[in-house]
Amino acid sequence: MSEQAYQRLWDSSHVTLQELLDQELPLLEPVPDRERQSFHYRLSSLYLYYLGLLRRFDTLYDQMVHPQKRRLLRRLLDGVAGRVLELKDDLVRTDLSEYHCLDHVLQDLKLTPADLEVPIPKYFLLEQSTILKERGLMLAEILSRMGPVTSETSFPEMHRTTAIILLQRAERARQGRLRATFMREIRKEEERDRKIREEGWHRFSQDQAAIIIQKVWKGYLQRKRTQHDRWTEMEFIGMLPSAHQVNLRVMYQAGLGEDIGRLRQIEKEEEFQVAMVKTHDVLRETEGPDMKEKLKEQIRQWFIECHALTGRFPDYPDESLGGSSLIFADKTPEQVKMELEVQAQESKKKNQEKNKEKENEKKERKQKKEKGRKREADTMLKTWPSKFIPVINAGHEEYINMWKNQHESIHPTQSFDPEALRVEKRKELEEEIRIQVDELMRQELKNLHLAVDREEGKPLKPLKKKAGKKTGKKKKEKDLTPDRSVESLLEELVVFGFLRKSETVTLKDYIGDFLYLGSTLNLANKLPMPSLFDIRQNVALYGVLRLGSPDIHAMAPLIRSILLVGPSGMGKKMLVKAVCTETGANLFDLSPSNLQGKYPGKMGVQMIVHMVFKVARLLQPSVIWIGNAEKNFYKRVPKEEKEMDPKRIKKDLTKALRLLSPGDRVMLIGTTDQPQLAEMKGLCRTYERILFMPRPDYASRFVLWRQMIETQGVQVTQNLDISALAKVSDGYTPGHILQAIHSVLTERRVLQLSKQPLVASEFLGHLAKLEPMYREEEESLKDWYFKTPLGKRKVKFIKDQDVEEAKLAKERKKRK
Repeated sequence: MSEQAYQRLWDSSHVTLQELLDQELPLLEPVPDRERQSFHYRLSSLYLYYLGLLRRFDTLYDQMVHPQKRRLLRRLLDGVAGRVLELKDDLVRTDLSEYHCLDHVLQDLKLTPADLEVPIPKYFLLEQSTILKERGLMLAEILSRMGPVTSETSFPEMHRTTAIILLQRAERARQGRLRATFMREIRKEEERDRKIREEGWHRFSQDQAAIIIQKVWKGYLQRKRTQHDRWTEMEFIGMLPSAHQVNLRVMYQAGLGEDIGRLRQIEKEEEFQVAMVKTHDVLRETEGPDMKEKLKEQIRQWFIECHALTGRFPDYPDESLGGSSLIFADKTPEQVKMELEVQAQESKKKNQEKNKEKENEKKERKQKKEKGRKREADTMLKTWPSKFIPVINAGHEEYINMWKNQHESIHPTQSFDPEALRVEKRKELEEEIRIQVDELMRQELKNLHLAVDREEGKPLKPLKKKAGKKTGKKKKEKDLTPDRSVESLLEELVVFGFLRKSETVTLKDYIGDFLYLGSTLNLANKLPMPSLFDIRQNVALYGVLRLGSPDIHAMAPLIRSILLVGPSGMGKKMLVKAVCTETGANLFDLSPSNLQGKYPGKMGVQMIVHMVFKVARLLQPSVIWIGNAEKNFYKRVPKEEKEMDPKRIKKDLTKALRLLSPGDRVMLIGTTDQPQLAEMKGLCRTYERILFMPRPDYASRFVLWRQMIETQGVQVTQNLDISALAKVSDGYTPGHILQAIHSVLTERRVLQLSKQPLVASEFLGHLAKLEPMYREEEESLKDWYFKTPLGKRKVKFIKDQDVEEAKLAKERKKRK
């Protein structure tokens, strides 16, 4: 795409953005609980539109070259991504579930399930490529110091005579099979000769032979034409991938164009950085002295006016309140003086109000209990105020004021706008000079006080924040390793196996299809289970988007931990690796099995948890993974695991999690397939979001079979009935399906595909050897999930709905 095409895409994106901003205000108004469906529909449509905008802004930021436009696009991209996370949080509160059925919304908006896919911004990895390379080199260096780890697999020794006997046995078996096939062919020839002797040769005339040959040949040609027409029709309606759809040359050229665009971005960014320094220096030399003198004259004039009006010189505003910028906010000296006095009085009043607030708190608690029952009957739905809407609004206004009406002919080479750069740097220079002038004028004001008023001016105390005490307590943490460097801590964690090199797995590799009948199941009062597509989407929202950007993490709803619950083989570890790959995060392993025999004692546990969280903060983004997370919260520790002492990390883990604040891109991800063994309260307090992973549905199994076979380098033909495989494999996990495919598609079988096409029956024997996920196991996991806090609320909501429907039905009968 050309720069003009990207500009048109940007213009159309802001038209959509303006429409969405107009729809934001009505969502803040409370809505009765009876209008939950319409409220949910509005939230869902907004969520889908913002996802589309996120996809567009990601493309624009990745490919546009103009450095000043890219800075604005970055703010808009982060703002829209944060708004998507806020809407997801609102959807969870409205729907009382981590998964949402949006098929009817997609249908109404004329969108496809692909539009529901969460786009991962490309700059997550591109902008920290150098950091990732340095970390890789650091890990490689530490591992090289440790020495090569030789894992020599010892094979059982065999006597020479035994080995010869085995070889002879195999050779005799091979010769026996060859002899059997040879004898079978001889018997067939003898049978054919016998029939010819008994029945004789059937002789055709020349015309009869020609007709038979024509029939065979014409039938063959017609079957080929019919097959070609059928394939063409299926490609046209989109049921089969087109042969011309995947053109490697076109894809290579597209990727090459993207790489060239990124190189141009680097060149223009370097030019812009040089121009920023030069512009700042030029403005400081040419306009700096005039700005300084002008500011001094304005502040002196303000001193004189205040003295003329009040009879004394004013107090100079503190730097925390804005300094002299408070003076030049289009206000008269009297207004500035009144504001300063009011702020001083408010600080005194707040101390008096604190005592009254404590007395009123007790009364309010009693009133809240009485009002709680009334609120349950008349619950109001509304969204929380957004932190990202002001950022998006500011970016949208900047686009309208600066870039909307500018044609590409103004910047044909996509260089920076020097006039806009001067305006921006002039504001920065004014702020720098203002701070310097404030220091000088404060001293001058003190001298005026001493000379004229004969008194020392008392500086205005900055207002104390209420939240300062609470946040201060949370941030206080004893540093158990104050004298150690990050490199030494990192090396120790690598040596003991707590910091691991994550495998490269993208989120796209977690294959699964969309839940197409979610709304239909809801209407039939059947609770739909999430699909693999929904699981992948939630991991992208909760894990990848938050950890990928510090700006998004600092303002988005804070989520410190996730728990993935599902049977073995569902790809829980794969999702953990995918989060690390997509964000470039470090992978720390605090699983109970990895802790066994390391750092014994109470102090040892405190030390390892402290070290892991300290290094995770310093080298963020970081993922702390705990496999078999239920073992940390056992109800009863099994006898065989008492030596491991899996619960010893429990207290220190919860304390360390509480200390994580917005901006600390550290996430705890736990995986478990037996959550029933754990205490519910402790597990739910530690893990803020619980994602249930049931067995895959038919659509997901169909996609799994097809794509997993194709990844082995095998082209799926009509001889292979994928639909039958998806039906038969009900109850099997993706891990089972992959295991069956690996067992069938050996190197020898792949070489035979040209002569012997792949058939569905080949996989059945290998599937039968595997143990599927039984209904009882899945039902026990579902029962456990509905005992979690969110699950309980969902069950209660469904019961209340059933009661209301029953009442309405009775009233209708009475009316009749």
